Amino acid sequence: MDERAQTCCFTGHRPMKLPWGMNEDDPRCLMLKAELAARLEGLYALGFRRFLCGMAIGCDMYFAEAVLALREQYPDVRLEAVIPFGDQPGRWNEKQRRRYNSLIDRADRVTVLQTVYTSDCMMRRNRWMVDRSSILLACYDGRPGGTMNTILYAERSGLRVILVEL
Repeated sequence: MDERAQTCCFTGHRPMKLPWGMNEDDPRCLMLKAELAARLEGLYALGFRRFLCGMAIGCDMYFAEAVLALREQYPDVRLEAVIPFGDQPGRWNEKQRRRYNSLIDRADRVTVLQTVYTSDCMMRRNRWMVDRSSILLACYDGRPGGTMNTILYAERSGLRVILVEL
């Protein structure tokens, strides 16, 4: 099986678009995290071993943490952190940067796509991940934005899209 056939990428909302915001103790957030873990178990059973994550705050970090938990159970799971630009966490608060750095430290591979921020770097990161995957897992609430654009690009590219509705 080629690498792309075993690769799943992820897209999802940042906290400002989530009904619970930054409150990860909210029951809806806990349910989402449990659903992500279950979806990843299912993808593993289908042969997926490589998981690409764009490392934004919010759903991306939930996904990365779920992949790392899956790797504890199945050592052949790989998390690749796909960084849109070198200083991605530069404007985040200290707690967010610590969480990001912890995830980066535990990732199996870190790919930095460009050194400095540009207005299209997030879109370029999302397309890079889709172009190297055969399935997209998306946490999505139906609103326009980067998550919707990534889903549409994945569909146009022939990927299977699994929607986790918010």
